[in-house]
Amino acid sequence: MAFGQPRTVRDCPDCPDLVLIPAGSFTMGAAIGEEDAENVPHEFRGWSIPNHRVRIARPFYLGRDHVTRGQYAAFVKATGHAGVGCRGGRSWSEVAFAQTDDDPVVCVSTEDADAYVQWLSTLTGHAYRLPSEAEWEYAARAGTTTARYWGDDRAGPCRHAATGNCGLIGTVPVGHFPANAFGLYDMLGEAWQWTADCWNDSYQHAPADGSAAREGDCALRVVRGGAWSASSWTLRAAERDAQRPTYRASDVGFRVARAVAAP
Repeated sequence: MAFGQPRTVRDCPDCPDLVLIPAGSFTMGAAIGEEDAENVPHEFRGWSIPNHRVRIARPFYLGRDHVTRGQYAAFVKATGHAGVGCRGGRSWSEVAFAQTDDDPVVCVSTEDADAYVQWLSTLTGHAYRLPSEAEWEYAARAGTTTARYWGDDRAGPCRHAATGNCGLIGTVPVGHFPANAFGLYDMLGEAWQWTADCWNDSYQHAPADGSAAREGDCALRVVRGGAWSASSWTLRAAERDAQRPTYRASDVGFRVARAVAAP
């Protein structure tokens, strides 16, 4: 599905590039039979059902890429924000594999991500935030209904995403793989992406308006998208998992969202 040339903005020199995501509706969650077809382990099944219609009533901006090391370094330099205690490294700047400033920042918790978006909001005068998982999935699908935005092909993700099945031992610079139809890069693979939602182990009572779930187990936050370290069955638009807000690991990062300014 084609949506035309992506409309992008950048609010400051060190800010992420943002892509305008149009309003619309979509079916959120795993299709009937998808978990069987993907051989999802039984202990991870049922989290993305029942699938249900969600309406995104207003357009919004979403980061074209994961927040990069270079962008995050500008935030740390400006604020002195610290983050240590990372699974797979000592901190965001000392992970166990080589990275460039154009690689996704990893080893960041939701507390780190929330501090970053607050800094961007103050710096630019725009209300930055983490996306809801409904916004994230809507943007990841980009009008598609297949398991992945490039199709149902489970055998070919190495042409489309950074995933552990391809022999990777870390992230790659953002934008290395083809974008989806909205012009977003690495919506699957690279690093799990934090969202704003509290965890629920099904969609039984999920919001239908695209907002973040504020009820459920709020000691856990939803992550989406899979990672360089993950099996290919996790690289699906419907796949979801949860971690504690303080969790830092070398395969977890984030991208930002913000509202479209009123004319």
